[in-house]
Amino acid sequence: MAHTIKFPSIVRPDVQIFLNGLNDMPGPKLHELEPEEARSRFLEDVSMTDLPMGDLAVIRDLEIPSADGLVRARMFDPRARQGTAAVVVFFHGGGFVIGNLDSHASFCAEMARALDLPVIAIDYRLAPEAKWPAAPDDCEIACRWVAESPATLGFDVSGLILVGDSAGGNLAIVSALALRDRPASVPVLLQAPIYPATDISRSYPSVEEFSEGYLLTGPMLDWFIACYGADAQDHRTSPLLANLQGLPPAVVVTAGLDPLRDQGRAYAMALAKAGVEVSFHQAEGNVHGFIALRQAIPSATADVSWILTMLRTEIYRVATRNLSPDTR
Repeated sequence: MAHTIKFPSIVRPDVQIFLNGLNDMPGPKLHELEPEEARSRFLEDVSMTDLPMGDLAVIRDLEIPSADGLVRARMFDPRARQGTAAVVVFFHGGGFVIGNLDSHASFCAEMARALDLPVIAIDYRLAPEAKWPAAPDDCEIACRWVAESPATLGFDVSGLILVGDSAGGNLAIVSALALRDRPASVPVLLQAPIYPATDISRSYPSVEEFSEGYLLTGPMLDWFIACYGADAQDHRTSPLLANLQGLPPAVVVTAGLDPLRDQGRAYAMALAKAGVEVSFHQAEGNVHGFIALRQAIPSATADVSWILTMLRTEIYRVATRNLSPDTR
């Protein structure tokens, strides 16, 4: 018998079709697999749900030195670049357990083309093999390495734009906090957490409301948290608990049918209360993970377009604001 979920009226038609098919699929769920099996399954799923990556002038793997070994990264650039450029540093989602440089390559390539900027995706260590704070440690180290304009990049870095989705949204925020408290060689110009996890220290209504049938489930969230092994009260796990004053401007995106929706909303409101400039967008009727679902959910393409348009707008605004009157 087919498993039917009764969706709220705000669900989009293509989202409902996608979820009906997903919930009817037989076999174990991701959180019922061993981590390596879950990672392989996730990559297989993304290959069917996301758009092709497309062409770029530069797609190059990098290695970032750290005290715990090399952190892998990948640069996506629409042009063979020289001179000076701001760099997007991207942190992939996957609950700190799954996901890698391949799972979000399509979005990284699209972002590089849309912004005409290099994007460097970070392959931070995953739990449970590397528990918290391995992931935030790797991401901070990677940001500082990029900021130093290492010779292997071939150009000078003028600033950082920190972007991530889900767990990667958390890491973008945590990295922005770290670089606020101990600045890097160049400034963080903008943060853009997409449906981020911002606070696991307490319960939020959306976790209960969308705990079953909406791709990211309550049991899956519990599995991710257990694998991560983090201190829920530490701001490097729950950045909503941190003092947010002095953070860079933010573009915050949530999904309307997402267990993490209320955490993202709360973060946007807390930024505004702290005096941080923030642009907020909620993808109504869409689910968590939509940046990698554009083939399965065609309407998600419009949400991704909004993200990229707002990033372009905010990058331009920050850049022109920093110019002196004589150079505008």
